[in-house]
Amino acid sequence: MSGNTFGKLFSVTTFGESHGTALGCIIDGCPPGLELSSADLQHDLNRRKPGQSRYTTQRKEDDEVEILSGYLRVLPPAPRSA
Repeated sequence: MSGNTFGKLFSVTTFGESHGTALGCIIDGCPPGLELSSADLQHDLNRRKPGQSRYTTQRKEDDEVEILSGYLRVLPPAPRSA
């Protein structure tokens, strides 16, 4: 799969090969403080597994979400002292 970018203020760029080592994406434009976990993404990825509907692949593919970099858990600012 060649790189594809969708969106302007919030954009997603995909890269990699469908049956290669990995597929990946770069997400830009997320607001600060957005809570995100691998489990959130895994739920949606599981929807394409075989047996979920007649439109999903019939191949057995163990797709697993892995956040490699670029995600920083930012703590809220400390309260100001009076």
